[in-house]
Amino acid sequence: MPQELQLQVLPEVAATADLLTQYVANHVKCSIQDIKHITILKRSIDARQRSVKINLKVDVFYANEDVVHRKIDFPEYKNVKDAPRVIVVGAGPAGYFAALQLIELGVKPIVVERGKDVRGRRRDLKAINRDHIVHPDSNYCFGEGGAGTYSDGKLYTRSKKRGDVNRILELLVAFGATQDILVEAHPHIGTNKLPKIMQDMREKIIEFGGEVLFETRVVDFVIKGNEIHGVVVNEGDVIEAKKVILATGHSARDIYELLDRKQVLIEAKPFALGVRAEHPQALIDKIQYSCDYRGEFLPPAPYSIVKQVNGRGMYSFCMCPGGVIAPCATAPGEVVTNGWSPSKRDQPTANSGIVVELRLEDFKPFEKHGALAGMEFQKAIEQRAFLLAGETQRVPAQRMVDFSQSKVSSSIPKTSYVPGTTSTELGEVFPGFLTQIMREGFQEFGKSMKGYFTNEAILHAPESRTSSPVRIPREDYTLVHPQIKGLYPCGEGAGYAGGIVSAAIDGEKCAIMCVESMQ
Repeated sequence: MPQELQLQVLPEVAATADLLTQYVANHVKCSIQDIKHITILKRSIDARQRSVKINLKVDVFYANEDVVHRKIDFPEYKNVKDAPRVIVVGAGPAGYFAALQLIELGVKPIVVERGKDVRGRRRDLKAINRDHIVHPDSNYCFGEGGAGTYSDGKLYTRSKKRGDVNRILELLVAFGATQDILVEAHPHIGTNKLPKIMQDMREKIIEFGGEVLFETRVVDFVIKGNEIHGVVVNEGDVIEAKKVILATGHSARDIYELLDRKQVLIEAKPFALGVRAEHPQALIDKIQYSCDYRGEFLPPAPYSIVKQVNGRGMYSFCMCPGGVIAPCATAPGEVVTNGWSPSKRDQPTANSGIVVELRLEDFKPFEKHGALAGMEFQKAIEQRAFLLAGETQRVPAQRMVDFSQSKVSSSIPKTSYVPGTTSTELGEVFPGFLTQIMREGFQEFGKSMKGYFTNEAILHAPESRTSSPVRIPREDYTLVHPQIKGLYPCGEGAGYAGGIVSAAIDGEKCAIMCVESMQ
């Protein structure tokens, strides 16, 4: 049996096999020759002191032991070509993990996705970046893999109580992610690697008899006597099934509107909204690592910060070290930002959503829209930003200190946001209460992170798609909609997840309950 050790070492020791072997040998008081192999089980960074250390959990195999390598493989999938079927709406992580779970349980998934496959999406992403053309069905939010595919691929989650996180990570490894995601405290795949993983998931679904239909938009639900009987797609084609897992993602506004028109119960849900702040990565490294240069053995530093300002939470969201800001509108006439990092996190800038928690009473000016009030609040801000920035995909932008002083920035340097920026007083984008909280909040952030509150930081507005503004209710145990039998609201779009891993977990849970109801 290997010996498990908890170690705290310098970054260069953690990154260099020979140095780590020497350290372990000294630690256990043996010779280097006595150590056959060291497996790193967990790795995290401790930057609380001026000298940054790496926490490691390792297995040490000695010379007289056989080295056992962790083997990751697929579950035992069944051929479901002729099996009973379930419609899965959406090919994001919730949808694809639901589909794979259905196959594992012997049920045929028919995945319908409004957008294109990962390869087809690239052309439309190029169009929004270069030509400011928003394709309403194929963009950073819609298409194979959902919003996560081209917006970072962070895999850490607070949802450990909701399901088996390790199972999701191991499945991602089986589909091509590196085993590092099983080791790192804050695992991350990278937006350059996720498309191939999602493509391989699709091929596995098809290999075992499932179907994946792209450019297939759900335009209606077939409901008879409060029971789902299928979906209507595109120009009126009907796909029949008595079970539908609704995993559309948080930006499928037409689905919320459809449910509302059909008087299917939905609810307004609080969410958070703000800006995306971009700093030089070197500045964040200096703040977080307390050094002028982080060196070759430390990764670009992330940050996480939360403050209470005027009784509201203001916090960092989806922080992207060594990343870029992307245009994430899903319809013409609106501007939306998000961030992502490549797997190496090697871009010169760091960005993060900085958002303020909203409450249902904030949506009162839109109360005539009922359950869609929060969505209309969100939409109004995105449309105002579009108008203020010049009616293209350029975004309103302002230097951070200037924003806190209500001062239009005389110049905005080139940022990672490819469509470009327009110098704007961001107080014109947001309601007054939200503007005031952010003005004060950034100054508070600067007190905790010395150097953060600076005009080197550029704010891009808005960061508005943090989570769904609508919840589609479901029963606690069965996960079925309380009004429509056979309808399973799922993932971020239904208000039950907040990222790739939690969405994947929720997709699997919905699939399990769906199959259980069929038996």
